[in-house]
Amino acid sequence: MNTTWRYMAASVLFASAALAAGNASATDIKEIRFGVEASYAPFESKTPAGALQGFDIDIGNAVCAKLKAKCVWVENSFDGLIPALQARKFSAINSDMTITDQRRQAVDFTDPIYTIPNQMIAKKGGGLLPVPASLKGKHVGVLQGTIQETYAKARWAPAGVDVVPYQTQDQIYEDLASGRLDAAFQDAEAASKGFLKRPQGAGFEFAGPPVSDEKLLGAGVGFGVRKGDAALKDALNQALKELKADGTIDRFAAKYFDVKVVLK
Repeated sequence: MNTTWRYMAASVLFASAALAAGNASATDIKEIRFGVEASYAPFESKTPAGALQGFDIDIGNAVCAKLKAKCVWVENSFDGLIPALQARKFSAINSDMTITDQRRQAVDFTDPIYTIPNQMIAKKGGGLLPVPASLKGKHVGVLQGTIQETYAKARWAPAGVDVVPYQTQDQIYEDLASGRLDAAFQDAEAASKGFLKRPQGAGFEFAGPPVSDEKLLGAGVGFGVRKGDAALKDALNQALKELKADGTIDRFAAKYFDVKVVLK
């Protein structure tokens, strides 16, 4: 009887210690390691000196400041971000990753932060439209692992469109400018700021209207975290909520974008 009591008491103490440790992790985050694919301006890119810059970078740094945590940025190809998160190479994905049902099977997400239209770009006057009949036999570049790749392969490829995945967005723009691609499909703001408004994009334009498909293209961008990492997810959500409420993220958006993108 006495032995049983001691065993029960020890079990209670162990459980209490474990709970306390869990609570501490929720309120004592010292460092946040963000995974990022750094060639997708204006969301994330590099200055000539090699420093990271962009909308997502500003948000991440503001979140770290709000949580009084050190920000560490870990560069990774976009299609490898989820596997790298699962392998604990970093603690969260912050790289313009849209929340979709398919991705939710692999990782958890914070609340949506913003949403950006998806749009195709092509040569001016070419008459291309983002529909299978117009794109049949054409070569369309997409970034590997993105919702645009998923959409193009599901909706366009079966109709004879050559959907060409790339590891970086810069490679897509290079092949588009050189004529190896007929079109590219990506976030509208990334296309505008990262290509159309630069010398490389002279002679190109948005080809057709934005493409909408909530099932495949999602309805907002959030931070990705490992399944079950509730402490970090809750902390990020609280920081993002405060940064939306005080107008910080709206100010970042106005710096980079021509339209309102922040989701309240």
